[in-house]
Amino acid sequence: MRDIVRAGPECVRDLLDWGIHFTRRNEVEEAGGSEDGQGFDLGQEGGHSRRRVLHAGDITGQEIVRVLLDCCRRNPRIRFLEQHVAIDLITTRHLSWQEENLCLGAYVLDRGTRQIRTVLAGFTILATGGAGKVYLYTSNPDIACGDGVAMAYRAYAEIRNMEFFQFHPTCLYHPAAKSFLISEAVRGEGGVLKIRRGKDTVEFMGDYHAMGSLAPRDIVSRAIDSELKRTGQACVYLDIRHRDEAFLRRRFPNLFAKCLEFGVNMAADLIPVVPAAHYCCGGVKTDVNGCTTVGNLYAVGEVGCTGLHGANRLASNSLLEAMVVARNAVRHSVSATAPAPPDADGIPDWSSGDAVDSDEGIVIAHNWEEIRRFMWDYVGIVRTNKRLERAKNRIRLLRNEIEKYYWDFLITADLVELRNLASVAEMIIDSAMARRESRGLHFNADYPVNNNPPGKDTILRRPVKAEIWTE
Repeated sequence: MRDIVRAGPECVRDLLDWGIHFTRRNEVEEAGGSEDGQGFDLGQEGGHSRRRVLHAGDITGQEIVRVLLDCCRRNPRIRFLEQHVAIDLITTRHLSWQEENLCLGAYVLDRGTRQIRTVLAGFTILATGGAGKVYLYTSNPDIACGDGVAMAYRAYAEIRNMEFFQFHPTCLYHPAAKSFLISEAVRGEGGVLKIRRGKDTVEFMGDYHAMGSLAPRDIVSRAIDSELKRTGQACVYLDIRHRDEAFLRRRFPNLFAKCLEFGVNMAADLIPVVPAAHYCCGGVKTDVNGCTTVGNLYAVGEVGCTGLHGANRLASNSLLEAMVVARNAVRHSVSATAPAPPDADGIPDWSSGDAVDSDEGIVIAHNWEEIRRFMWDYVGIVRTNKRLERAKNRIRLLRNEIEKYYWDFLITADLVELRNLASVAEMIIDSAMARRESRGLHFNADYPVNNNPPGKDTILRRPVKAEIWTE
């Protein structure tokens, strides 16, 4: 934690030099907020005790991605492979070359030609994002299938704390609003959560936590889940109507416009919201340099797990972690002794064997839907031993079915993602079953009181026989 926090200012300065426009106080309003010494507007989000979050309007992540992509595309030494999907990592252990397990590159599917390419590299960095699509309701995009975690596990990397999956309390509840997140910053600017009681709407978070609607995400999500189950209602409401429309349009320009598209005026209407899977605090085990337990393989961003977030992430800390660890990974790889380039002649091309084209696309769609639904029902915001056992029985059968399908038919991007989704689902289930307590994002109703000392990680590793342990 100390290393990442200390490196934060340098990374912020880098972002500013590259062209990131963080919102300044005078762009929002003159009163009611906070600023740092350079006049930047600082936001407050759930779980934070004060305003400390730099932001670029209400699209901070999108703005960072835009600027970094632009920098990469202008660099002639960086080559993009658009419309390609990584299938599996190539390691010395898979090839039985030597005892030390080193990553040599990856097998990659070209979506256009459906050919599988062998891409070799001295160093490989996983930056594949999260795994929210393992759940029926999520704020994540469709590509967030846990691909990096699944590939790393198959490559014998250690996986840490997959039971700690964060559910964001406020996704817009609307039939046409797919994966649309209502930023936590809305509550930071005074928005409160309410539920219908007769003809009125009333606040309820005060019954659950002293910080009310600004309580940590796990508390808020469980509170909403409890209220919805208790009342039978479909959603709760976020109320920010006490802020004037001009302020809301300045502070949340994209959010305000998007809500209007769905018929919701933030300044005049209650915003219907529900919890949804949002962020995986677990992932491929790494150090602060992004180094995994497989040689020459790094993991940065949500796919990796440095341990910074512990059992429960504070809002926006993931952006800082991603920037610092990515910078560290590049510096570490540059300073490391460069490995000899892998000998392409010694690495076999991908073999499809006797696999044929499949005309059973419905099987993939059905399995995908089934996994996401039972993960939401059994391994979601509130878990029990019985629910986890049911999920384990279901995923075991589905994994066997998917693996057989995977090797019998020619590979497609959908099949790759389904296989990874099933693998990650099983990791979450196994990790949740191994943690016989409630801690942070993992709440098991059979162990509601946590009397255990902190500091134990759940570690999964794929040797000849899978292992799970705590350390």
